[in-house]
Amino acid sequence: MTPVPLGLYVHFPWCVRKCPYCDFNSHPLSGELRDDDYLAVLLDDLDGECQRFDGRPVRTVYFGGGTPSLFPPAAFRALTRRVPEAVEVTLEANPGTVEHGDFRGYRRAGVTRISLGAQSFDAAQLKRLGRIHSAAETRRAAAAVESAGFASFNIDLMYGLPGQTVAQAIADLAHAVRLEPPHISWYQLTIEPKTAFAQRPPAGLPDDDEASEIEEAGVDFLARHGYVRYEVSAFARDGHQCAHNLNYWTFGDYIGIGAGGHGKLTTPDGVIVRTAKAHQPRLYMRGAPTTANPVHPHELPGEFMMNALRLADGVDRGSFGTRTGLPDATIAGTIAELVDWGLMRADRLALTAFGYRHLDAVVARFLKRHRT
Repeated sequence: MTPVPLGLYVHFPWCVRKCPYCDFNSHPLSGELRDDDYLAVLLDDLDGECQRFDGRPVRTVYFGGGTPSLFPPAAFRALTRRVPEAVEVTLEANPGTVEHGDFRGYRRAGVTRISLGAQSFDAAQLKRLGRIHSAAETRRAAAAVESAGFASFNIDLMYGLPGQTVAQAIADLAHAVRLEPPHISWYQLTIEPKTAFAQRPPAGLPDDDEASEIEEAGVDFLARHGYVRYEVSAFARDGHQCAHNLNYWTFGDYIGIGAGGHGKLTTPDGVIVRTAKAHQPRLYMRGAPTTANPVHPHELPGEFMMNALRLADGVDRGSFGTRTGLPDATIAGTIAELVDWGLMRADRLALTAFGYRHLDAVVARFLKRHRT
């Protein structure tokens, strides 16, 4: 098989305060941050994973969390030195927790792209979401990123917020557009199990029709301002798509390190293996073993389509076989059915405009059809 592209995800599990909607592996920081201790474990973990991946070059890196910007630039420099072939290195930053001052330090450490977690520019919504920053801090952070000379940066926003109208959602997008980020991630607030919002749901959440109206208006607004929707929640100006996330959506391989980090490996004989690190930081730092489980072939069609069909233009038909090792006949019947229903395109593995509005239902067909 042709070597599958390889990315690296590094998880930093600490944050100042857990947001009520967050179901990521994040833990409020209590006491002093043990950044040197955690970095030492990360470096050992990375060395071990690179051996597992047979020395394939890492092309993209994503530092996520939690709040990675709680860590100093030196921590990221130590990691990026281990993957010199990386052409895109993204750092998530909370506008309220850029503890180490100048973004230039992160750029000198090898970071090429910043993702700012704004979520909203409305003060009342930021309070409801449990965010610790203000809209003014987001604007200052965006200006600092630009002045530091980063080639690209992203602003994260949410919609479907409690009591939010179409006009208010568009106002959030307008604030973001004025900052001229080359990339905007705009995704709907969802109530996830085991979160504070699941236990105490906020009042006034838009229903499905209201959320669809907001989404349609927002997609149109962003298009008129030069942001092309290339994935369900991702909008970019030309040349600024997130290469790391594109690797996920095209079913590439990735190393996952850090507490709760997940990875995907395609072995030389074509077996796809999922890896997972210990969820709890204390267990991870004590050297808890990595779990590694092969993906059963009957699960692969659903996993592949769950990713690829998120892309507005999908992927070419041949990539299914290239990335899964399965014959096209595995999915041909399901695709023919969905094409007849007007949900999928006939020329490639991609959804029609109608199908894109029913993404979850389409993916469910692949999950159900190929489950044994």
